[in-house]
Amino acid sequence: MALAENVDRDANRALRARFDEVYGDYRRLRSGLDELQGRLADLRVTERSDDGQVTATAGARGELISLELHPSVYQDRDARALGRKITATVHRAGAAAVAATQELVAGYLPAGSGAADFLRTGDFGSLLGRADAVLRRGE
Repeated sequence: MALAENVDRDANRALRARFDEVYGDYRRLRSGLDELQGRLADLRVTERSDDGQVTATAGARGELISLELHPSVYQDRDARALGRKITATVHRAGAAAVAATQELVAGYLPAGSGAADFLRTGDFGSLLGRADAVLRRGE
């Protein structure tokens, strides 16, 4: 009977240590949430066309915040070329903003978490990998 009690105590200590570790990760994540929200609200990425005629600024979700055209764009009357230049510059700004957001958010997540991997790769498998592994063990 004493051996069983020791085993139970050891198992309880191990479970408590794991709980403390997970709870500590949660508290760190939660405490950084307000800071993260502020940094995301302030995040801006600006890209310029190769010739400097088009400047696009995007926010954290890749949304267009501002678009500036240099007066020299009006000298060339090729509207289609200007449209392509604007579109390409806006797309680059949006993609760079999304990448900056992913990097910023990943810094607030526990290393090796499925969520951090998902942000980096976009692979839903990494997001659900831990849950899948737990379910497989339970089968």
